[in-house]
Amino acid sequence: MTIRSLPALSPLTLAVRAFVLVSSLSLSTVGHAATAPATPTHNVTWEDIANDHLTTKDVLQYGMGTNAQRWSPLAQVNDKNVFKLTPAWSYSFGDEKQRGQESQAIVSDGVVYVTGSYSRVFALDAKTGKRLWTYNHRLPDNIRPCCDVVNRGAAIYGDKIYFGTLDARLIALDKNTGKVVWNKKFGDHAAGYNMTGAPVLIKDKVTGKVLLIHGSSGDEFGVVGQLFARDPDTGEEVWMRPFVEGHMGRLNGKDSTPTGDVKAPSWPDDPTTETGKVEAWSHGGGAPWQSASFDPETNTLIVGAGNPGPWNTWARTSKDGNPHDFDSLYTSGQVGVDPSTGEVKWFYQHTPNDAWDFSGNNELVLFDYKDKDGKVIKATGHADRNGFFYVVDRNNGKLQNAFPFVDNISWASHIDLKTGKPVENPGQRPAKPLPGETKGKSVEVSPPFLGGKNWNPMAYSQDTGLFYIPGNQWKEEYWTEEVNYKKGSAYLGMGFRIKRMYDDHVGTLRAMNPTTGKVVWEHKEALPLWAGVLATKGNLVFTGTGDGFFKAFDAKTGEELWKFQTGSGIVSPPITWEQDGEQYVGVTVGYGGAVPLWGGDMAELTKPVAQGGSFWVFKIPSWDSKTAQK
Repeated sequence: MTIRSLPALSPLTLAVRAFVLVSSLSLSTVGHAATAPATPTHNVTWEDIANDHLTTKDVLQYGMGTNAQRWSPLAQVNDKNVFKLTPAWSYSFGDEKQRGQESQAIVSDGVVYVTGSYSRVFALDAKTGKRLWTYNHRLPDNIRPCCDVVNRGAAIYGDKIYFGTLDARLIALDKNTGKVVWNKKFGDHAAGYNMTGAPVLIKDKVTGKVLLIHGSSGDEFGVVGQLFARDPDTGEEVWMRPFVEGHMGRLNGKDSTPTGDVKAPSWPDDPTTETGKVEAWSHGGGAPWQSASFDPETNTLIVGAGNPGPWNTWARTSKDGNPHDFDSLYTSGQVGVDPSTGEVKWFYQHTPNDAWDFSGNNELVLFDYKDKDGKVIKATGHADRNGFFYVVDRNNGKLQNAFPFVDNISWASHIDLKTGKPVENPGQRPAKPLPGETKGKSVEVSPPFLGGKNWNPMAYSQDTGLFYIPGNQWKEEYWTEEVNYKKGSAYLGMGFRIKRMYDDHVGTLRAMNPTTGKVVWEHKEALPLWAGVLATKGNLVFTGTGDGFFKAFDAKTGEELWKFQTGSGIVSPPITWEQDGEQYVGVTVGYGGAVPLWGGDMAELTKPVAQGGSFWVFKIPSWDSKTAQK
């Protein structure tokens, strides 16, 4: 397939275009709750959330459990009868506010709570799709989302629903009425702070307190990424932990400890600045914009830290220095955090001095890893944007295994299992512009900055022991540009154009063995895969495609067993739950996200995909649920 080439656009131009699009629509967003309140439901307890991965009647946490495995023990819908799966209902989010719909819904007491683009929340009857209430947040006109006006989901606890907004707020709503209970501002949205990820609930074993955990977004605008713990009843901050070395944390409203070494040796010094560090240190990124996982056994909160700012590696390296001497801690890695204090327990960095915006935000799945000698280790599984899959001991952050999950990785040959470091290939860090020039020589890099896999979460099956990874096979032209910080402007210092790697496909859904690193099966898609994955005990794997199909596969063989056209591209994680003896499967639908805005040739490839905004629910028809056989 031949794709027409377009003139390369600078990252700043792309960011400004995205911002103009957002600003032109955001003024019409107003706060609103439905006039008819829902029937009161029971207060969700910590025990409910802690057992979310075991129970079937609710979906209470992003990731379908604190372990983020996205695996369900439900098997009423299975590989023998999934061909009978039929739409039960669909709800349209309505009006002109479409764009990307990346939300994972949650379900409690027969109510679906799903967020939409432009910081909206919908409460729907889980059996009929009837709207119970809606909340539309009023957005200012100077928000700075980098990658579309998305929201990835809400959290639930007690009698409240919690979600983040594009103007850097965390809001609690009454789950029965949609009315605002509290509203907390956590950053300057005009500087780039915002929130797109779903908050999560944890319970600190030491204090016995239930905490509401959320991060910030905004690495592309030069923010310092921060992770927060709050009192879920009042919204008051308990602690805050920044993810740039040397920046100060907070505990109970007071300065606590710096992150790492207060002198921040992983960032260069600059005696000409007020801080004594290079400009980049003050705007160093590391934002934990994805949802955290929680290990109650070790009482550890585990979250990914975002890319360093700016993307340009030379802005984070001393003059005439070597990038390998400055790791830009604590960015582009996974962090184990003490929920009592917000202190860092351990840190493993996937991409030191990240020059490619590989970040480290992709989900961290908690699972029991069996090594080649049969030893079982409590581990995290992580498919990084840099193209490598990592298995890390979640007790101490030590690397156990690493292998590629996409093809033709160019920036590094492998991950050294002894040192835990990538072995970089020469010439893959784009050089500085020559004297008198504003643009450096372009290099071809794979994967590109959108990653071998981006935020869209994979699933782990407790039956097969396999990870189901939604990846993309693509590459980019990549070059350095001049960069200086300016509040509210893109802080990148890099130019790029994403290109296809293969003529017949971009997306690949791969089932992979975390011990051997082998691909058990693979399914190819013509368009990029940007949807999450769900695995069930019914020997099924569900995901959505960029051209609007919701699909089910045999978890062991990869055979495509069922598909349904939803009318718009799917860029969200599916869920499943049981109600009144029937299994339901739901997914948010509506194309958008980073690919159409930043994707170069991929944006051109996806132009024909219609936008949308809806939530689809499927089930086996009641009259056939007990007898359906293939």
